[in-house]
Amino acid sequence: MNSCDPIVITGIGLAAPNGCCRSEYRDALLKGRSGVVAFETRHLGSVPAGVCNFDEFRFQRPAMRRKGTRAGSIAIHCANEAVKDADLNWAMVPLDRVGICLGITEHGNVETENQIHELAQYNNDLGTWSNYHNSRTVANNPAGEVSINLGITGPHLTIGAACAAGNAGLIHGAQLLALGEIDVAIAGGVSESIRSFGIFASFQSQRALARHADPAKASRPFDQHRNGIVVSEGGGVFVLERLSDAKRRDARIYAEIAGYAMNSDASDLVNPLAERQVQCIQLALKRAGIGPHEVSYIGTHATGTDRGDATECESIQAVFGDRSTLAITNTKSLIGHTMGAAGSLEAIALISAFQDGLVHPTINLDEPDPRCNLPQLVTRRPREIGRFPFGIVNSFGMLGINSSVVLRRSQWSPF
Repeated sequence: MNSCDPIVITGIGLAAPNGCCRSEYRDALLKGRSGVVAFETRHLGSVPAGVCNFDEFRFQRPAMRRKGTRAGSIAIHCANEAVKDADLNWAMVPLDRVGICLGITEHGNVETENQIHELAQYNNDLGTWSNYHNSRTVANNPAGEVSINLGITGPHLTIGAACAAGNAGLIHGAQLLALGEIDVAIAGGVSESIRSFGIFASFQSQRALARHADPAKASRPFDQHRNGIVVSEGGGVFVLERLSDAKRRDARIYAEIAGYAMNSDASDLVNPLAERQVQCIQLALKRAGIGPHEVSYIGTHATGTDRGDATECESIQAVFGDRSTLAITNTKSLIGHTMGAAGSLEAIALISAFQDGLVHPTINLDEPDPRCNLPQLVTRRPREIGRFPFGIVNSFGMLGINSSVVLRRSQWSPF
């Protein structure tokens, strides 16, 4: 990634269960405020879940929302917020030189489940089947909805990368910019997963669906009494530009994408492999041109599953050791697992730490699992680490897909 023209982040838009703008999200993270609530799901009743509360019609007409999807609506909200935050003169941007790269865990399940359920209510009368079903369920839908909404005529891609998808969207956007294919990237990840009962049912059948009398305490990565994943919806979208272009228009620069890596376990459908995670992290650091000792902040993937959390801790210790100056944290304890948006929302927390020098706490860690013995974990209250140059975000997913992104505080950063 050592390039004469680095790729930088100039705009941020988000929708998270505990905040739908960056200031609200940051305040909730620092105060340890959970966004997980009780959520009624078809066939399963009440389950803990992360639900986003934003105005779907702020950037989208009701008629288009009826034709589209929840994932598309989240993506449109985040993309518009990111463009606005980047202070781009949209009327002067060549829209054929803008690309959209949005990662997603799954897409189409929600609409298909809803259509089949409705069909059953009307004695399988196909007259009830929506003529928008195909455009709602094609894999490129969320990015395509953003393209239509913002009038972007450059390439739009939805990238399926399981729970590594948020990082994958960011990486692919950076790659298109580095290749000169586009001049602006709208990149990140989104998820509508809570709208599908099948996702909850599948995690329950795997004994990996979190349960707790208090929904806000259900997501508990690294804790001895963790019992699974809290499914959440959300989105995190960035405006990416080449540094030279950003400087030319005197843009605010949040961070530089210093390095990244993706690889595959090639071993199991769901069980992670520490060896491959280690290789992924090491490759991202190598591409950033830094050693493990130069990283001050790690945003972990940990989802609250027994093996997943322990494996990631093993990987982190193998690469970074027990260095006391390292700060490790996790957003899923506060917002649940936002699937395709997880890496993006973790990256936004890291960027905010560049700004205020604070690492938000991992909550619900009452009794640490001895297998997750990371002394650098930030718990209970924020930890002040001041100005630091590098942080890394890990995102790992089913079918053994791994991703790591290294962000650098830019010398042109406003903070």
